[in-house]
Amino acid sequence: MWDYWSLSPESLHQVTILFSDRGTPRSYRHMHGFGSHTYSLINTEGKRVWVKFHVKTEQGIACLTDAEATALAGTDPDHATRDLFEAIENKEFPRWRMHVQIMPEEAAADYYVNPFDLTKVWRHSDYPLIEVGVMELNRNPQNYFAEVEQAAFAPSNVVSGIGFSPDKVLQGRVLSYADAQRYRLGVNHQALPINRPQCPVHTYHRDGAMRFDGNAGKEVNYEPNSFGGPQEDPSYRQPPLAIEGAVDRYDQRPESDDFIQAGDLYRLMNSDEQQRLIDNIVGSMVSVSEEIQRRQIEHFTRADPEYGRRVAEGLGLAG
Repeated sequence: MWDYWSLSPESLHQVTILFSDRGTPRSYRHMHGFGSHTYSLINTEGKRVWVKFHVKTEQGIACLTDAEATALAGTDPDHATRDLFEAIENKEFPRWRMHVQIMPEEAAADYYVNPFDLTKVWRHSDYPLIEVGVMELNRNPQNYFAEVEQAAFAPSNVVSGIGFSPDKVLQGRVLSYADAQRYRLGVNHQALPINRPQCPVHTYHRDGAMRFDGNAGKEVNYEPNSFGGPQEDPSYRQPPLAIEGAVDRYDQRPESDDFIQAGDLYRLMNSDEQQRLIDNIVGSMVSVSEEIQRRQIEHFTRADPEYGRRVAEGLGLAG
């Protein structure tokens, strides 16, 4: 783990979050959620903006210490699931406020970090959170197999008006997640009750294993056709994306500052939060080889000199 992270400095911001208090939430109800990837919103006039999705808990942030988490792992490993289930059963429905950050399409070229880099965040001072609604969990599954184990989530499942972006990790997940669900549940998993749309929609998905409906009967399933079958709907076409320069495989690291956001996050923490962060990192790295320790400490130091020094002292490598 630390070998990989020490050779991937772009991980530093997420590593700092992971080993901070926020990395061990007290429950699912007491944590924020982030789409993380950059998506796009496209209006009825075909204008596109870039967007990041956020959900902010109304229950407040609450975290576990390392000792509390270790105790729960041994005595109540299903703590988080049980907590969520019981809250809903008791009608203490957890809620999150849904927000978006909106970046004009033309602003992406000049932003101080690559806005499509999954390892970076957009500063709220640059693109403030805009509240758009509330998400509430108010019903528990009645049949765990049918409603949980057969659920198939994939970022390729978008509605009209939401699109993708040049985010390379998102592009990979658009393919791989849907492919994994086809392997896990079968090619017709989107027709299962938990996965099919709640509103009637037309689909030209035909045949395949475990097809259990009328399968569109004798209707044709090709386009163009002369028999009232499928026709392309141009209203779902996304606007073109302007691209300049050579298309190639690029190493983004020489052009990317992987340390500034991790340093900003460290300096936002109060002294107690910083101490717990250092303790968690040192506890995890203590059994790692010195070569890897020193390589990772260099990343912490580039983010903030104090950050690196305190980890080094904890590992006995100061000086």
